[in-house]
Amino acid sequence: MVVLNKIYTKTGDAGETALGNGARVAKHAMRVNAYGTVDELNATVGMCRLHALGGTDTALSRIQNDLFDLGADLCRPDMDKDDEAGYPVLRMSVDQTERLEAEIDKMIDQLEPLRSFILPAGSALATHLHVSRTVARRAERLTVELATMESVNEAAVKYLNRLSDWFFCAARIANDQGKADALWVPGANR
Repeated sequence: MVVLNKIYTKTGDAGETALGNGARVAKHAMRVNAYGTVDELNATVGMCRLHALGGTDTALSRIQNDLFDLGADLCRPDMDKDDEAGYPVLRMSVDQTERLEAEIDKMIDQLEPLRSFILPAGSALATHLHVSRTVARRAERLTVELATMESVNEAAVKYLNRLSDWFFCAARIANDQGKADALWVPGANR
């Protein structure tokens, strides 16, 4: 359980922060960039929820919880040292990605195949979902880059990859099952 009695600690005033294992690193470290971008992504999902109803809001709530799991996973670099923590370290699981895949498949069943690229536009919900999609892609790029330098849970990378696909499909659903998508017209303004 997390208990936050004090919000500011002053321990980061010199430009460092603590990872989940207690190690101090620069606030601009690649690992901090990766999980910080996941936190930013979570905030964009909160913006989506301002416009979401019913099942979409429920799915976005699950995703927000998953993103906290993902941040916890990424902030703990020592993949093989669960026993040193004194408790099981939280890691992303394949099940979380498989849930996204099942939801994507259900959305795709409601959509006509694309015959053009689409612009990130449309309804308020669709537009916010497209912003979340692009932030998810950035979080994925940073996490993949981190994985070239340090140990990263493969399930975390796969989840981010699938999540951006989820946002894309959800944005199309939010645009009247794709009927109100704004299509790209190559060279239209030349």
